[in-house]
Amino acid sequence: MSTQETLFRHDGRAPLRIRLAARLAVAIALGLSRLPPRRIRAVLVAVRGRARPAAHDQVLAARRAVVASSVTCAGKGCLPRSIATALLVRMRGQWPSWRVGARTAPFGAHAWVEAEGRPVGEDANITSFRPLLSVDPRDPA
Repeated sequence: MSTQETLFRHDGRAPLRIRLAARLAVAIALGLSRLPPRRIRAVLVAVRGRARPAAHDQVLAARRAVVASSVTCAGKGCLPRSIATALLVRMRGQWPSWRVGARTAPFGAHAWVEAEGRPVGEDANITSFRPLLSVDPRDPA
């Protein structure tokens, strides 16, 4: 007995315009990640402007596009990855919560983005980091 099968071509690639935007965001993020933390925060606050808060799914899609377009961002480059993700989301008129934090045992630092109060694309270990720098979306009120 045969069954009807439908094959879908799914190569997991984002559309070309999203891939190009992700590469642009990564290029800018790699440059910004070399600045001192207070300068990074100042730039991100200026870029955020009056952007609306982003939804978790939108930020996750942006993070995936960034990770797919950069080996650095796919690896241990959490700072450029988080900045690029925030910039890519901003290109769509929204903003996630951008965070940089540290933990003491074992000592470590990490940068990540959040949306709807949840970390995006991070594992459970993220709860051990205490945020030290943040750029949140503006309150719509």
